Amino acid sequence: MKVMFLDESGDHNLRAIDPSYPVFVLGGVIVDKDYAEGPLTAAFDSFKRRMFGRTDIVLHTADIARNRNGFEELQNTEFRADFYKELNSLMRELRYEVVACVIRKAEHRNLLGIYAPDPYHLSFEVMVDMLSNDVGKGRERGLIVAEKRNEILDQELQEHWLDLRDTGTRHFEADAIRDRIQALDLRGKKENSAGLQLADLVVSPIGHHFLGKPDKDDWEIIELKLRRSRRGQVDGYGLVILPK
Repeated sequence: MKVMFLDESGDHNLRAIDPSYPVFVLGGVIVDKDYAEGPLTAAFDSFKRRMFGRTDIVLHTADIARNRNGFEELQNTEFRADFYKELNSLMRELRYEVVACVIRKAEHRNLLGIYAPDPYHLSFEVMVDMLSNDVGKGRERGLIVAEKRNEILDQELQEHWLDLRDTGTRHFEADAIRDRIQALDLRGKKENSAGLQLADLVVSPIGHHFLGKPDKDDWEIIELKLRRSRRGQVDGYGLVILPK
C-alpha cells in the first residue's frame, strides 16, 4: 500500500492575506506503508536519539526555527550546524517522493472572487488526484494521512473527502477514487508519525522557494525527490501551481 503523508505551510484564509507569506502549500511525501512503519521510522528514531538522546521529540519546522519545545539546544551555533547537516543527510538518504500544490492566494482570490474555493480543499483535491494516479488501476490501494488542525477544520476536510468519494475530482470519477484510495486518516503531532514529520520538513522549503527566498540545502534535496513522470516531467506529477 502507498501512503501519502500531508502537511501544510501558510494560512488557508483568503480574506486577510499576509503579504510576507501570500502562498498556501499543501504537500508531503508518498512512501510504501511497510517502509514508513519500518525503515523510515527507525531512521527518524536513530537521528533523534543521536542528536537529542530521546525519540519522543517531534520534528516540527516552527519549533526548530524558534528553538523551542525540545529544540532549545539549537541556539548553540555549532550544534545547530551539526543538526542541519545530519537532518539533510537523513532527508537525502530516505526513499520517498515529494508532492505539493502551491496556491498563490491573491491571484486565486482575484481570479475567482467570492467563488474561490478554500485553498486547503482545492489543493487536497490535487493531492487526491496525484495519489490516485500513483496507485494506478488494479494495483495496491492508497491511504492519505494528513495532520490534524482543529475540530472544525478537520470535520470540514472529512466532509470534503466524502464529497470527492461521491462525486469524483476533475481527473478521476468517484468509482476510481473509491477503488484506489482506502481512506483519509487524520493524526495529531503527538502521535509522533515519522511520515508526517517528513511531510512537515518538506512543505516549508517549497513555500520559501516559490516566494523567491534564497534556497537552502533542503530545497535542493526536495527538488530531486519531486515525483516525476516517466519522461522526468514534474509539472502536474509532483508539483502543481495554481492559478496556472
